[in-house]
Amino acid sequence: MDFRLIWLALGSFAVGTGAFVIASLLPAIAGETGVSMSQAGTLVLSFAIAYAIGAPVLSTLTGGLSRRPVLVGSILVFAAANIGASFSPNFEGLLLARIVMAAASGLFASAAQGTAVTLSTPETRTRAISVIVGGTTLSVALGAPIGALIANTMSWRGAFMAVGLVALFVAIALRAMLPAGLPGTKLPLRDRLMVAFRPGIGSALLVTIFAIAAAFTVFTYIASLSSAIGLSLTFMPLVLLAFGLGAAIGNYASGQLADKFGAALTVRWVIILSSLTLVVFSGVAYLVPSPLAGWILLALMVPWGIIGWGFPPAQSSRLVSLAPEAAPISLSLNASAIYVGVALGSVIGGADMALASAKDLGWVGAILGVVALAIHLYATREPQRLSAVRMG
Repeated sequence: MDFRLIWLALGSFAVGTGAFVIASLLPAIAGETGVSMSQAGTLVLSFAIAYAIGAPVLSTLTGGLSRRPVLVGSILVFAAANIGASFSPNFEGLLLARIVMAAASGLFASAAQGTAVTLSTPETRTRAISVIVGGTTLSVALGAPIGALIANTMSWRGAFMAVGLVALFVAIALRAMLPAGLPGTKLPLRDRLMVAFRPGIGSALLVTIFAIAAAFTVFTYIASLSSAIGLSLTFMPLVLLAFGLGAAIGNYASGQLADKFGAALTVRWVIILSSLTLVVFSGVAYLVPSPLAGWILLALMVPWGIIGWGFPPAQSSRLVSLAPEAAPISLSLNASAIYVGVALGSVIGGADMALASAKDLGWVGAILGVVALAIHLYATREPQRLSAVRMG
């Protein structure tokens, strides 16, 4: 394996940690800045929208540039935004910093995967991409809980500072390790977006949006849900660690299951089991007294992580099978769809927090999961029906 991939993976770890650690920081941020939890949730919403829009647009604008300045520049901007967030004097400044770091994250993630392909041979290409994606998985398994622990021992500002310093270190390493002149791929934005209109791709992207929205309706406000059912916020690092360990297992197992049973079937069962888990969250919140409910929630984080993080690899495999020749673009669009789902989930979860109770988040998320399942079932059965009609 090319050693330079490790630095790209570490960059993915930094940007992933910046994206996922925020769930544990929202109560502290809301308390210090004087905003409600639903308002604090706009930090997740703004990040998701900026990532979803910024990734394809910035990738198009920088596609013809050498990869080293793009990677170093984007991770430097990300580092500066995190360090700036740690010194933010008010909520508005923090919101602006989150938008900047999201745009930089999207560009870095896209460029990192493309660079991994450039640095690898055709025989090692899949493995190279998995190393970069592994950095994101590690950010969930370790980065987010470590960030939460830093926030508990110092403050939420310390968590942003730590992420910024890691990103700064990555920028220095990439500047030293990557050769100059690594080519990019210049492709008009229209051509990128038109891939979504290929057969099956658009519906698959819709499945991604609603499946991720279902999860992030709960995950964005997991600290509030934990507190509502009697689990102290000091346990948030442990909650995120349990989820992260499950995510690491699910990320690996999903690929194996998709290879054995097919990506479409794996996606179907992941959505079903994820929706049932969300129902259990709200059921426990209402039917089990605290603090026992809190401990059950903690115990459920590992299986939820396994199930929930079984979705991205299987869905990616399905997208690649639908249009192998357009895989890099369809996977990039899927990354944007993931963050559209994050945005949708944070908005719906925030509305639930404002109008009802954190205990209802599981019910609401499960409804979104049912929508994702319905789209997936229609999309996977429609080609079979058309084929049967033609044969008849």
